[in-house]
Amino acid sequence: MMVKGIKGGVCAAKGFKANGLNAGIKNNIKKDMALIFSESPCRAGAVFTSNKVKAAPVKWDYKLVHESEYVQAVVVNSGVANAATGEEGMKCCADMSRKTGEVLGIPADAVLVASTGVIGKQLPMDIIYAGIDELPQKMEADEEHATLAAQAIMTTDTHDKQVAVQIEIDGVTVTIGGMCKGSGMIHPNMCTMLCFITTDCAISKELLQKALRAVTEDTFNMISVDGDTSTNDTVLLLANGMAGNKEITSEDENYRKFYEALYYIAEKSAKMIAGDGEGCTCLFEVRVVNALSKADARMLAKSVIKSNLTKAAIYGHDANWGRIICAMGYSGAEFDPDKVDLYFESNAGKLKIAEAGVQTDYSEEKATEILSQKHVIAVCDCNQGAHSATAYGCDLTHEYININADYRS
Repeated sequence: MMVKGIKGGVCAAKGFKANGLNAGIKNNIKKDMALIFSESPCRAGAVFTSNKVKAAPVKWDYKLVHESEYVQAVVVNSGVANAATGEEGMKCCADMSRKTGEVLGIPADAVLVASTGVIGKQLPMDIIYAGIDELPQKMEADEEHATLAAQAIMTTDTHDKQVAVQIEIDGVTVTIGGMCKGSGMIHPNMCTMLCFITTDCAISKELLQKALRAVTEDTFNMISVDGDTSTNDTVLLLANGMAGNKEITSEDENYRKFYEALYYIAEKSAKMIAGDGEGCTCLFEVRVVNALSKADARMLAKSVIKSNLTKAAIYGHDANWGRIICAMGYSGAEFDPDKVDLYFESNAGKLKIAEAGVQTDYSEEKATEILSQKHVIAVCDCNQGAHSATAYGCDLTHEYININADYRS
């Protein structure tokens, strides 16, 4: 299928507008509130954190996605997570939805909310209200305002993260766009991430949710930076149907086209999050191939990507492959260590470092060159089956400690 990458983020699809601004939550010049609005009512799909400690917005959005007739807007704040905030936190969500609905002229239960930042603090609602009043005044359906929104949801991210694609469905151009944030507290399943995806595709709510959950398994649920799973993880997918295609109601060829485009959005977003891990110097990708089962492949890839020893070796450009085979060994997956081939790969080339579980006579100089690139891949070939999985992470650096030692200050 032909997927055409375009610009525009959450504003790329027809009918979607956005804005982002500095409301004053962070008490500095950084943007800290964002708004996404659809001119037409949307069907919504969502995936949330697996952490038992769920932030108030997660609980609020779960209810709205499953019970509201439709949704039409998302209002987001950064700086304060609204997590571990009790009944007051839930009231803040209700008040944010009500206030945003009043300003936009839509029902309160058509407004989803999201928050990211410090856990345990209550939202400064006077500042939030002022931001909600201001956000719609200058929202637009263009690349500039999509970027403003993407910047406003950042916390320790070093750059905004956006992606958009177009596909053809029965001769009709369908667009999917998205923005996300995530840099630390990143660990399967999902991570400290917010992701908002918009599309003008006409598709049933059931298939929208099914597609989102399926792509999440092999993308957002396969990234790890530091082993911490957040309280606020949220992926929201809004579809307003304004492309004008015949509604997708079965898992036919048109559904498969939509699924592949959505997968592209999710995979690109996951890579951007992993590659912007706090303090990291490179995106570290682990590909497990020829495993006995899909479950085994996922377990193996996740185990390697979250190994601190391996991540530290990647930072040091050290081809210490023993740490990889060790992480595979304690993963809980079924495999034969004596059949495993290991490779390192990057723009500088590809090098087999172990064959049948034994080190090859590889060049340390070449290995260092390969591991010194911005995107490093470890390929773990189990040579036992036909299943594969890929996990995304980053190296572990001194700067990660510096960032998280004084996060609140």
